[in-house]
Amino acid sequence: MTTPTAADVAAIVDHTLLKPETTTADINALVAEAAELGTYSICVSPSHLPVTAIEGTSVLVATVIGFPSGAVKSSVKAAEAAQAVVDGADEIDMVINLGAVKEANWDLVESDIRAVREAAPAPTVLKVIIESAALTDEEIVKSCEASERAGADFVKTSTGFHGAGGASVHAVSLMAKTVAPRLGVKASGGVRTGAAALEMIAAGATRLGLSGTKAVLDGVASGSSDEVSGDSSGY
Repeated sequence: MTTPTAADVAAIVDHTLLKPETTTADINALVAEAAELGTYSICVSPSHLPVTAIEGTSVLVATVIGFPSGAVKSSVKAAEAAQAVVDGADEIDMVINLGAVKEANWDLVESDIRAVREAAPAPTVLKVIIESAALTDEEIVKSCEASERAGADFVKTSTGFHGAGGASVHAVSLMAKTVAPRLGVKASGGVRTGAAALEMIAAGATRLGLSGTKAVLDGVASGSSDEVSGDSSGY
């Protein structure tokens, strides 16, 4: 496979800003940078919707639901998702019910995802954050399978806020083996270098969630493995 260029990588990036202290000015700057870098979308908290600065650009808008714990009622996630669609979200990144995963309550895992899918039907894109670093391989596989049964479009590694860590090549590869090419795979959480981004793509990631996007893309262009500094969100 030909090594992706920086432009190729940018085209699959959700340029992300989910810090709780984020301001409207920060979001406007995020949009401007996304347009300059050529990223696929921005990913922001639902309180920042609608993103009026996006008008006149080709950048799409993603938002997060049940974030970051996933430990809220399915009805609340569904209501949050429905409002996000009304507010202009093109894509929904929802957090799975991790407690249900740990209890192997796959009916609840699936119904939780399905509630959001029904509240945000196609063409809205639904990504399911499984928090892969907190799961066993079996739990990763079963979470991906539940996501597919419930109608998700993507499975996603991480919120970037869990103490267990973020994306790994192993998790991305396992997720891709489980659901690709039927579903996309998004690698997010701790992808801070150009080399790491390329490793995730090689493992099967079809979307990347990045907060230090410019530095990662610069690393892809230069072949640098220097880590992006300064983002306390872990995203």
